[in-house]
Amino acid sequence: MYSIRRATVDDAPTLSALAARTFTETFGHLYPPQDLQAFLEEAYTVERQRVILAHADYAVWLLELDGEAIGHAAAGPCGLPHPDVKPGDGELKRLYLVKTQQSCGWGSRLLETALAWLERDGPRTLWLGVWSENFGAQRFYARYGFEKAGEYLFPVGDTHDLEFILRRAPRAA
Repeated sequence: MYSIRRATVDDAPTLSALAARTFTETFGHLYPPQDLQAFLEEAYTVERQRVILAHADYAVWLLELDGEAIGHAAAGPCGLPHPDVKPGDGELKRLYLVKTQQSCGWGSRLLETALAWLERDGPRTLWLGVWSENFGAQRFYARYGFEKAGEYLFPVGDTHDLEFILRRAPRAA
């Protein structure tokens, strides 16, 4: 049975392991091993996940199958490097499912959960970053009204990926 629940600080070890696994499954083949390892050790440590999970302005959800975490989404204030980002804008920070669970429909539910949380106080501009060559993800986000608004370089160790910045204008309530 699938379920989505808001993660708590106690979920930091689970989130750390899941985030490292899903990033590696999705993008690990793109990087030299030392770059991948450096990124994982910076971005997905248990302590870093605790900080995110404890922060009032951020939220993370776990997608579970029979009690096992198989996906996650994270959202919070927009931190993307785009000149039109304004205070109060929201960002989908991460959305990943383990490879065997992709295209099962639950990624959409996880995204919808994060978007609803981001707009809980009313419509606002939403942002996200996506790898320039992840065409499936770009099509997925386009179905939710996200359009390309810019680009930036995303560091993974000494490698820098071209990322697209996607934006969705506020929708009427």
